[in-house]
Amino acid sequence: MYQLNDLLHLMARLRDPQHGCPWDLAQDYASIVPHTLEEAYEVADAIERGDFAHLPGELGDLLFQVVYYSQLGREEGRFDFAAVVDGITRKLIRRHPHVFPDGDLYGATGLPRLDEAAIKRRWEEIKAEERAEQASAPEQLSLLDDVPQALPALSRAAKLQKRAAQCGFDWPAPLPVVDKLHEELGEVLEAIAEGDQAHIAEEVGDLLFVAVNLARHLKVEPEAALRAANAKFERRLRFIERAVRASGRAMEDCALDELDALWGEAKRCERQGGGC
Repeated sequence: MYQLNDLLHLMARLRDPQHGCPWDLAQDYASIVPHTLEEAYEVADAIERGDFAHLPGELGDLLFQVVYYSQLGREEGRFDFAAVVDGITRKLIRRHPHVFPDGDLYGATGLPRLDEAAIKRRWEEIKAEERAEQASAPEQLSLLDDVPQALPALSRAAKLQKRAAQCGFDWPAPLPVVDKLHEELGEVLEAIAEGDQAHIAEEVGDLLFVAVNLARHLKVEPEAALRAANAKFERRLRFIERAVRASGRAMEDCALDELDALWGEAKRCERQGGGC
């Protein structure tokens, strides 16, 4: 079987100025980013669908993205794959003192087992220490400094809220968040009545932000929950499309009441375990 060094050699061949692939030679960091995001979502999709037969291939595609960036870095004298591996290994050793108490990957075994809450607290403390070390102006250090701008909006909202909660800026329980959700919905309705589209967009954003906060309090990952809702909607709409086609008509020829009835049938079918 091919090994990691073979993949690194392949990448170097693809980027060879004389004999490489023209497409690969034309790429840079920015042009590869959309492919990286797509490959990461394909990994998530395979896992959510339980498609473990194809998961190794999807993971390989994602690994290739790291190899690609590393090759670009090597060509520019910035970093290489070995530096990437070294950096992540050192970081994980540092962030797991309960497993590597002397900071040595092959050294002493871990300390007595800690509970999950204690491990999370220490993890966040170490991350805070790292942020402080990296800050150019410590007095301007923020909890939010390393929350990536490029995260999907739902995931970034959850991460921002989680960071704020670390300093006590958070609701103590889910029910007050539900009250806030009703309040934000009321503000959306007020904005609709005003007819100001910019205000409507702002209030809808606030509503979504609070919905993410509710998901966080209920220990639901909002991005995954919405992907599941999307998949459910897709299944049910496809059920409706099949039923309408079977009647010899087009969706546009059906009344909304009829389509809604088919939606209800799709839901019943799912509840009965027959899928749709």
